[in-house]
Amino acid sequence: MAEVTRHDDLAEFWALTGDFFNADPVFHTIPIAAVDRRLHHADPEDEPPLLVSVTEDGVLVAAALRTPPWPLTLSGVGPEWAEVVADALAGEVELPGVNGPRESVEAFVVAWAARTGCNAREHMALRLYALDELDAPADVPGTARLATMDDLDLLTDWRTEFGVEATGQDRDSTSEDRVRLMVRVGLESGHGHLIWHVGDTPVAWAAANAPASGMSRIGPVYTPPEHRRHGYGAAVTAACAAWAQENGAEHVVLYTDLANPTSNSIYQRIGFRPVVDSAEFVFTPAGG
Repeated sequence: MAEVTRHDDLAEFWALTGDFFNADPVFHTIPIAAVDRRLHHADPEDEPPLLVSVTEDGVLVAAALRTPPWPLTLSGVGPEWAEVVADALAGEVELPGVNGPRESVEAFVVAWAARTGCNAREHMALRLYALDELDAPADVPGTARLATMDDLDLLTDWRTEFGVEATGQDRDSTSEDRVRLMVRVGLESGHGHLIWHVGDTPVAWAAANAPASGMSRIGPVYTPPEHRRHGYGAAVTAACAAWAQENGAEHVVLYTDLANPTSNSIYQRIGFRPVVDSAEFVFTPAGG
């Protein structure tokens, strides 16, 4: 019989689940990066994570985590264990949503809605890509440079605009303080924020996590509307991937929104190959 355990200590949770996740650092990119940041670059404003493990006959068979404000991530929960995890959490915690491989996410959403009465809607259809052979575009004007804390205002503004485009929210409803904290923590944690310049003008930006378990994930990638259709997004993504490799990443990955065929095409042209389709669902109260 499966046993579900909630953990209060992140280091203890990782001691139990680290080998499980690290066996496939591409597939488990989200939990690996999230735990690495919390363990090595914790911020006083971090909210406590939600940490869950599932064992059967003493063997770890599934694990899930949520680091607020992000959804519960289910790369470590096969669809056959989704109902078990939903059973253990329903009535105990509130979830804003879930993300992960589509099959696992859909199984969890059905179980969660049945147990909580929550409504669920698909927020985004995603595809995980991993870099094969980097083929940086050679005909894009400009150069990349590594951002510093002096760029915090610019990156906060661009990260806010990226979020507005990705979620459809009004800019006024987006917390600039939270976005600024997110960017600042990334810079302080040694993540690679690359800005593409044409002359003195910054025209595009891509960020990559500092490598963890040999893996670095790129995102977000943002080009302001007035600078689009010049190849800057592809160029800065390639520069970001090169930075990750130079800093020890064996695996460089990124997610794309399947509703955006342009970005999916661009990333494949510079060497990224599909790994798995994923989804993110948002939960709302019954009747909402």
